[in-house]
Amino acid sequence: MKKILVCVAALYMGLVASADVIVMKSGAKFVGTVKHIEGGTIDFASEDVGDIKIKQDNVVSMTTDKANPVEFNDKHVETGVVGRDEKGFTLDGDALDMGKVKSVNPTPETWHGSVNLSATAARGNTVSEAVSLFADLARRWEKDRLTGSAAYNFAQSGDSKEDKQKTSNRFELQAQEDHFWTSMFYSYINGKYEYDRIMNLDYRYRVGAGLGLQWLDGRAFENFGKWSFNQEAGLTWVKERYKSTLDDDYLAFRYAHHLAWDPNWITGFNFTHNFEYIPELSDWEDNYIIDSDVGFTYAFRANWQLLGKIEWDYKSKVGAGTKHSDLRYMLGIGYKW
Repeated sequence: MKKILVCVAALYMGLVASADVIVMKSGAKFVGTVKHIEGGTIDFASEDVGDIKIKQDNVVSMTTDKANPVEFNDKHVETGVVGRDEKGFTLDGDALDMGKVKSVNPTPETWHGSVNLSATAARGNTVSEAVSLFADLARRWEKDRLTGSAAYNFAQSGDSKEDKQKTSNRFELQAQEDHFWTSMFYSYINGKYEYDRIMNLDYRYRVGAGLGLQWLDGRAFENFGKWSFNQEAGLTWVKERYKSTLDDDYLAFRYAHHLAWDPNWITGFNFTHNFEYIPELSDWEDNYIIDSDVGFTYAFRANWQLLGKIEWDYKSKVGAGTKHSDLRYMLGIGYKW
């Protein structure tokens, strides 16, 4: 019996010794497993309180006894035991600059995206309905990135059911493939299709290629959150037809930039801004397209999110009786994965 108790005690001590331990500045101590470190936050599975998120700046020490992959901002990966002492983070006992680290034990890349819907209706002095549907899909490999999106906007209003008129009827579909030659420099090919019944746009096709710079890719900054920012430039072939008088195709220059920001003081909030300028090469002053949007998502429960977005489209040369710009507002709920 005594031997059995000794064996059980030894097994227990071995399990405790193999656990990860975090000591906070407050003196609190957590025993469990370090699951993931990214953006200044440690995802920790505590034996006492379950899954928790810990700000790494509030940690005095962290000890682990297992090796984990460490992905750096330049995409190279090193594997070793990550810890923390009074001087800072370490990798196999050597100093580790977390400003150069994208994540510890990074989540394997899979397809991810979202579907978002907003809808409104009114009855009474005004009879109206409006629906906006937006979906996006993306995946990143070691050297390649694929993104795509689709959007549909429909609205109609009037004084009664009989005199309702459509005020929005627009659809667009786009995709882009990026190939990274270095951690920052990449080439791309993309395409976009759109129609807008209210603008009398039967169709507009765009196919292009160019080069891009990924200045920031999920880079975490202390007290400022996580940032991504890239810029692109290239050539695009445009073919479009309006119902009234305009039927055109031309070669154009394309400039675009994309910004994403996750502030670390609002968990689940993501801010985005996209901008695209496409002037015709032979008539750049009089014929150009501008697409721009600004928006946010807020993950309020599990995979559900609140979406807010403002889109602005401008076309300098349009068909007869068609306005040059469109401004759209969206507020809705979405599901992301």
